Amino acid sequence: MTIKRLQPEERLAGAVVHGGLVHLAGQVADDDNLDAEGQTADILRQIDAILAEVGTSKANLLSVQIFLSDMNDMAAMNRAWDAWLDPASKPARATVEARLANPKWKVEITGIAALS
Repeated sequence: MTIKRLQPEERLAGAVVHGGLVHLAGQVADDDNLDAEGQTADILRQIDAILAEVGTSKANLLSVQIFLSDMNDMAAMNRAWDAWLDPASKPARATVEARLANPKWKVEITGIAALS
């Protein structure tokens, strides 16, 4: 089986495709000045784009892990999540509080999706 690496950066790939699965790296907002809801919406837009690049979509997300720098941002993050989520295709999800690499990041999201 081949391994396809998308959006390579200095230390990581934005996603790796292998064995019928897309493994997303931790995605963060392009604009770290946004609030938690805005950062989440931006990240979800990026996830949509990565999944589309390999011919799949959020409907095929299997699991998602969300890291919040402050659990007080959970409601704001969930507003963006709920607006984006396909209610017929909810992935398994975990949300935890974590210190993120950049203090301005409020949200980081990673996950695994099946190829279509």
